[in-house]
Amino acid sequence: MSTQTQTKNTQSNNTHSNNVYSMYKQNVQKYFENISKITPQYFQAITQLQEEGMKTCEKTINATVSVQQEFAKKAGITTEVPDAAKTAIIDTNKQIVQASTLTNQLTKTTIDTTVQNIKTFSDNINAFAELNKNIIQSWINPFTLKN
Repeated sequence: MSTQTQTKNTQSNNTHSNNVYSMYKQNVQKYFENISKITPQYFQAITQLQEEGMKTCEKTINATVSVQQEFAKKAGITTEVPDAAKTAIIDTNKQIVQASTLTNQLTKTTIDTTVQNIKTFSDNINAFAELNKNIIQSWINPFTLKN
């Protein structure tokens, strides 16, 4: 290969790499490659945080109840719950659990629907881009000089 051809190829590569759109694409690609590496670590850390938070909350509640139980026992305070109150507490707890389950199902459905909508949008990005290119071309055509 001649020196002139090598110089031309080098200039072409430099021009390509100095092109604002090429630089943009390279940087966006690097950004998303990095995000793809970080995201699983982020989700793992958030899951561990949530699990530790739940364990700590449960331990705190159990310790508090244990202290209260010990205090009531030593102070001679009766802890018997009337049947009507017991039924009300149990029924309320069942409703809270059902509401929580329903809320979780709705949230999961909403997330699944959002993911599907994003996938649909992603599948149609090229069509949107092509449409926009055609619109731009139709705007530019009247102003293009014809030889």
